[in-house]
Amino acid sequence: MSADQAIAPGQCMMPSAPPSSWSPIFVRYERSRGRGFRRLMCAARSRWVMVRGFLGWAVVIVSCYWLAEFAGVFGVPAAELVVPLVAGIVLALTGLVRAHFPPRASRAVQAMVGVVMGSYLQFDALRLVAGASMPLVVVTIVSIACCCPAALWLARTPKIPLVDAVLGMVPGGSAGIIACAHDLGADAGRVAFAQFLRVGAIALTAPLIVTMAGGHSGGSSSSLGWPAFAHWVERPQGISSALVLVAVCLLGIRVGRLIKLPAPVLLGPMVVTAVVTMTGTWSGLAPAGPLKDALFVVVGLEIGLRFTRSAIRGVASVLPRLLVAITAVCLLCAGLAWVTAAITGLTFVEAYLATTPGGINAVLATAVASGSDVTLISTVQSMRLFFVLLALPPLIRWLGTRTAAPPSIRLD
Repeated sequence: MSADQAIAPGQCMMPSAPPSSWSPIFVRYERSRGRGFRRLMCAARSRWVMVRGFLGWAVVIVSCYWLAEFAGVFGVPAAELVVPLVAGIVLALTGLVRAHFPPRASRAVQAMVGVVMGSYLQFDALRLVAGASMPLVVVTIVSIACCCPAALWLARTPKIPLVDAVLGMVPGGSAGIIACAHDLGADAGRVAFAQFLRVGAIALTAPLIVTMAGGHSGGSSSSLGWPAFAHWVERPQGISSALVLVAVCLLGIRVGRLIKLPAPVLLGPMVVTAVVTMTGTWSGLAPAGPLKDALFVVVGLEIGLRFTRSAIRGVASVLPRLLVAITAVCLLCAGLAWVTAAITGLTFVEAYLATTPGGINAVLATAVASGSDVTLISTVQSMRLFFVLLALPPLIRWLGTRTAAPPSIRLD
């Protein structure tokens, strides 16, 4: 090395311009460093989007919870269901919330609602309702059959194909019906809107009907108070209660899918909870207090958020006819419930809530708020889902013969 090329102290020994033989190495290094930085930034951005979405939904749910608590002071019937439902409709129509409720959170809520239902299914209670439930089961089958003439009437207009009308009016198993609508050649958006319009109508009218029939309105508190977070399950036992509740929900969903229950996310945890309660393995695991109220808040909010402007525009031309058909079915079911109550000696409120054409989550919220016989209502409503499960395969086969493409369907 010559004197003029001597390296000064502290100077890097790497030449300022690398030889041409080094350049591919440096290029690859720079590119890999750039890709790593971009991956890091994308990961950070996705985490921030997830956190921002979580915080946004938390604000919406907490706001609806306190609105429901405030409305309950003034005696609004089933405020934990009705107020969030109306708020969800307003948020969806104004565009303030443009996303559907997160699917995982929705499944978690449904599983815990199933735990609430299963906690009422005990030997003594089931023995008491066994005799009264059989007439209601017959009425439920009749109400399911009544949806078929309503669907045929809907299909008389050329704007509503028969496949859309039948799938839109089936009273139960909404998730499976919507999932298979496209495979059957139906308009999945129209079927989904019809299903949720029926559920929304039941959720809004059931508390009003209960109040007009002389039932408890559900607005029991005279003043606002801080939620009793210590009483979030029926019998709190520290962290073990949370672990058992989570385990029952996860196991119930798994069991429901294995034995192919209709609405496995809801009925699976219900069955597992009933077994756990009846065998005495664990007691008092069902959500209670503010947690149960929050579940019903989410149920109402999720229904309301389905009524977006785009969904309404898609069915605007057939909306009046659809409303008439749903109203007719609901009135017919109410009439059957009145006849059943007169014959069996049950109250009209219990007979009506047990035989509504769908909306099991909303009906359960109304039953709990009104102090009705939740065991009877849960039992009959669960049987309705089973009857719908039995009716769906032949119905789908019949509809499949009327479509161009053979369907490939998952009902779970």
